[in-house]
Amino acid sequence: MKLIEINYPIGIAEAEGVRREINLQLLPQEEIKVGDYVIVHVGFAIQKMSPEEAEETWRLLKQVMEQRYA
Repeated sequence: MKLIEINYPIGIAEAEGVRREINLQLLPQEEIKVGDYVIVHVGFAIQKMSPEEAEETWRLLKQVMEQRYA
């Protein structure tokens, strides 16, 4: 998900048009900023990732979903 707002330790993240409030406490405050991509699990940002990694992850997830429902 892409961080669109930060009020540490809470943030708002968006993916595919869906916005969610997420907890950022597992990532150091000084290492995250608006516009960063993070992996979110059960409401917690657990890892920061590059824009390229985020794009590739979405591509692979979409591919899996297409094959599953084909």
